[in-house]
Amino acid sequence: MRSSAVVLHGPGHLSVESVTLSPPSASDLVVEIRHSGVSTGTEKLFWSGEMPPFPGMGYPLVPGYEAVGEVVEVGSDTRYGVGDAVFVPGATCYEDAHGLFGGSSRLIVTDADRVTPLDSGCQREMTLLALAATARHSMAGLGHQVPELIVGHGVVGRLLARLTIAAGAPAPLVWETNPARRDGAEGYQVIAPEEDPRRDYGCIYDASGDSAILNILVSRLKRTGEIVLTGFYTQPLSFAFPPAFMKEARMRIAAEWTPEDMRATRSLVESGALSLDNLISHIAPASDAATAYATAFEDPDCLKLVLDWETT
Repeated sequence: MRSSAVVLHGPGHLSVESVTLSPPSASDLVVEIRHSGVSTGTEKLFWSGEMPPFPGMGYPLVPGYEAVGEVVEVGSDTRYGVGDAVFVPGATCYEDAHGLFGGSSRLIVTDADRVTPLDSGCQREMTLLALAATARHSMAGLGHQVPELIVGHGVVGRLLARLTIAAGAPAPLVWETNPARRDGAEGYQVIAPEEDPRRDYGCIYDASGDSAILNILVSRLKRTGEIVLTGFYTQPLSFAFPPAFMKEARMRIAAEWTPEDMRATRSLVESGALSLDNLISHIAPASDAATAYATAFEDPDCLKLVLDWETT
């Protein structure tokens, strides 16, 4: 079985080409992808060549871990039916390319246990489900505090703010250094960091990915306050020890979503408690992926870009 897919051959060298898919087993589904998201975090690092050594990395690879599509073939051991809408968090089904992510392909062969069923159909916004689940993962859990301050008003920062409000907690304040990204707040305030005089935050979530920001955030904590790192940092993190010592500051690193996060987040979205609206700023045909990836990573006005496979 063959499919057209986005293939990254090396930093900045990307094209749409035909790839060979592994034959599906009895536990697999074949999914025809309708939409796939472009990650400005980890995928950008592969595209730019800045990704530190990472398990499973290598070129050529099929990028993408945010895909939505329709099941077109089912294995005998699965509980799905042809026509079901599902979210696919990537795939490793390529015989001639690495599938470290693997979601940017017209057809995907995947184990049925890896997909998430979608009652709402193949809506473009559901490509954001993994990011929303990752934001939820950083907040959920025994003893975890919701953010009082969020740093960064990208998609993750916006989802953190929306989840905080959906949880019934007071609306957080958001810092954003880019004036163009201060728009689009829904029920919370976004300001430049220098406009905020407060220095007694109990919990700060950093979604900026800025490895030089820790000293600033420590200075804004109250005693025993916590910093939660929800971004991905390519440079080593460091901080001045005495100020953190004096405040007994705590730091926590939040990794990616778990299956429980995905189930809970899907319920929040499909019940209407969490909106994924107004987070996708750019849509491009998958056939224009080379231009689209450059736009996603280099255009400061691009909040989130989604590839449309229906027109490819």
